[in-house]
Amino acid sequence: MLKPADMFDRDREWAQLVGFVEDQRPGATLGVVSGRRRQGKSFLLEAVCQQAEGFYFSAQEATEAESLALIGAALTRYLDPVAPIEPRDWPAVLDILLRIGRERSVPVVIDEFPYLARASPALPSMIQAAYAPRRAERMESRTRLLLCGSAMSFMGGLLSGDAPLRGRASLDLTVHTLDHLAAARFWGITEPRLALLVHAVVGGTPAYRTEMIRYDAPVDLADFDTWVSRAILSPGSPMFLEARYMLAEEPDLRDGALYHSVLAAIAEGNTGRGGIAGHVGRKSNELAHPLTVLEDSGLVLREQDAFRANRTDFRINEPLLAFYHAVMRPYWSQLLRGTGADRIWERSQGRFAGSILGPHFERVCREWTLYNAGDRFGDWPAQVASGTVNDPANKTTCQVDVAVLGHTDGGRPPLLAIGEAKWNDVMGLGHLERLLRIRELLAGNGKFDTSATRLACFSGAGFTADLLERAVRGEVELIGLDDLYTTAD
Repeated sequence: MLKPADMFDRDREWAQLVGFVEDQRPGATLGVVSGRRRQGKSFLLEAVCQQAEGFYFSAQEATEAESLALIGAALTRYLDPVAPIEPRDWPAVLDILLRIGRERSVPVVIDEFPYLARASPALPSMIQAAYAPRRAERMESRTRLLLCGSAMSFMGGLLSGDAPLRGRASLDLTVHTLDHLAAARFWGITEPRLALLVHAVVGGTPAYRTEMIRYDAPVDLADFDTWVSRAILSPGSPMFLEARYMLAEEPDLRDGALYHSVLAAIAEGNTGRGGIAGHVGRKSNELAHPLTVLEDSGLVLREQDAFRANRTDFRINEPLLAFYHAVMRPYWSQLLRGTGADRIWERSQGRFAGSILGPHFERVCREWTLYNAGDRFGDWPAQVASGTVNDPANKTTCQVDVAVLGHTDGGRPPLLAIGEAKWNDVMGLGHLERLLRIRELLAGNGKFDTSATRLACFSGAGFTADLLERAVRGEVELIGLDDLYTTAD
């Protein structure tokens, strides 16, 4: 099956789906497709079903009886039997789905599966029973059943631990957001600075450009501020409420006020558990559950400190969610009135630069280093993270924005590079001297092999002449916006 011409990127996802669907070996198989809303999961699955003449059913929020009637009607349209299909229970539906694949390998998609499981909690166990290894109906079928859903916490639990479907699935596919490189191509933005500004606001969710704002993109850097006001801050735009809907769509996020407060704390730079607790007004141990739920939902990332195993930072995974809490939420009442968006955006420039652009730029630098830099730092990295290093002599703590660790075979892990990232600062010798001091401290503690550690400066504003001269001499790697929007061969 050829990937549809109107499908952007998603080569890996398409190849995995095609491989799963075209498997001609006997025996029905099960796959799980997950990902946050508006990433193109349904588009992928509908395209697969169209090409392979499969069955596609999108569930709705409904009772068990209504859901059975809806899927019965869909099966009647698909199979065109003599009499309408009116299943009495889910095992009867599953047997019909297995019979669809008796003659050929065929995709059968149940989209929005969490809606069905919420109304019929035993449904995963029923699928487990239908897919029993030696059950005749399964062995005689080549149905390729795909369960799809956007509730990440639920979908993540389908195949984990002692869940009924653990060990039953032969495909577990997550459709992620587009990275900053693919997002720039998708938005048609060739200016790296503008591309990163847009990505810092809306991230890499495809539907934000297509269905949500109908291809309204900033024309150039001068149009960016106006675009934010009209496309994001205007109550008439579908994007205006999108961040609030993200939490509402997750069934496990029941205490909305608490979760919004936790996200607001992280958006304001309180990335440690103690800082979050202080902002929210709760004890640190009381935040273990909400932080875990946010992480399982894909809304928050837990990042381990590169140099201190007992330290963990939390980052908001969805840029629009961070933008909402840092920029929109403080002025929500005014924004709802539909007036003053331009003025509010003007007053929010400092908060946008400090709470959004700075951390987002650092994250993009880490992701580029891990996935796109190749062996620019001497070897392929095994881990890229931020980290903190104690400086006892100066009684301070040094923050490392980009720490690049290599593969180890049992000895001390090689520290390939340490780097500092500045979005709006022209970087100079002072930044290099700070990195030299940090490398010296790391060499002294003996935990890492620093014999080949390189120094790197990431800047969105450029570098001074004397730092450029040091780069020519091989003393430092300089990575600008143009580099961040290229991929190593």
